[in-house]
Amino acid sequence: MKIAMGCDHGGYELKEIVKAHLLEKGYEVDDKGCYSLDSVDYPEYAKAVGEDVVSGKADKGIVLCTTGIGISIAANKVKGVRAALCSNTMTARMTREHNDANVLALSGGMTGPLLALEIVDVFLDTKFSNMEKHVRRIEKVAKLEG
Repeated sequence: MKIAMGCDHGGYELKEIVKAHLLEKGYEVDDKGCYSLDSVDYPEYAKAVGEDVVSGKADKGIVLCTTGIGISIAANKVKGVRAALCSNTMTARMTREHNDANVLALSGGMTGPLLALEIVDVFLDTKFSNMEKHVRRIEKVAKLEG
């Protein structure tokens, strides 16, 4: 499975930890940046990850900023992205089962590394339920994109 990753300076340190974890587990990782603690604007990284996921260049995406909020909002502007900010394993499992989320957003400032790795593992290991009601709802959300 190929994972596209992107962050701003506030998510950089956690991105590096998550990236190492994914590589150790045998995932292919496409790191879209940023590559340091120098201040950058998160929208460009959210866009790069979202476009790779929607185009099929990546199977899933992970985006990070200080809170996870801004970068998740930006990622969701890419048509076809369903990004979810998760702060625990339950939200990671539920967003995959119910929303078929294809991009995980994490907070580099509020989520510790051990919890972040658990969230990532649950997100990547959980399959979409494919229940009719969830498929219907995802289709309705997609129509909101225009």
